[in-house]
Amino acid sequence: MLLNASNISKSYGNLAILKSLDIQINASEIIAIVGASGAGKSTLLHLLGTLDKPDTGNIIFKDHDLSKLNDTALSEFRNKNMGFIFQFHHLLPEFTALENVCIPAYIAKENKSTAEARGLALLKQLGLEARAQHKPSELSGGEQQRVAIARALINNPSVIFADEPTGNLDSTNAKEINELFLKLRNEMGIAIVIVTHNAELASIADRKLTMKDGSLLA
Repeated sequence: MLLNASNISKSYGNLAILKSLDIQINASEIIAIVGASGAGKSTLLHLLGTLDKPDTGNIIFKDHDLSKLNDTALSEFRNKNMGFIFQFHHLLPEFTALENVCIPAYIAKENKSTAEARGLALLKQLGLEARAQHKPSELSGGEQQRVAIARALINNPSVIFADEPTGNLDSTNAKEINELFLKLRNEMGIAIVIVTHNAELASIADRKLTMKDGSLLA
């Protein structure tokens, strides 16, 4: 098991968003989390990815109890072990595609030439080698999202957390991203946890979990 989260709860004021839920993630599997808006899907994703902290519960990742790490150690752990893809790609407009891809590696203080060589290899793998020196404003929506995926992969994560990754894409680009996720699982052994309203994307998952009123249904 790659990640085991148990008794996870989260409230904002008097509003309970997540209610004592459990979830396990195995290596090399795709999990789709579906449900109505406001069910708590994105909140759960942020907690699993350590972008926020639960009010109760524990998250064990590769035998590491993440609740015992201080903010600096947690940030370093997240950078080395997890990748993130969001509906809005969050590329920095002043940097090239290659520079955007390499940012997590720069944060990890990796050698610049080594990071850029790996970043270029990822862009080539995603069919974007010719766009490496282009700014985000010069890329299509599908290209920008593939840059974001390459950025999520740069530090060789064990898991990628994706929040509505095809929400801003047309059907053709969305299908390409779906196929890419399968390739990442099959060829690189990466676990992928996806929050989505897209039925076609959810259908490629090894497991589909439904959230309702802050709880997970099988």
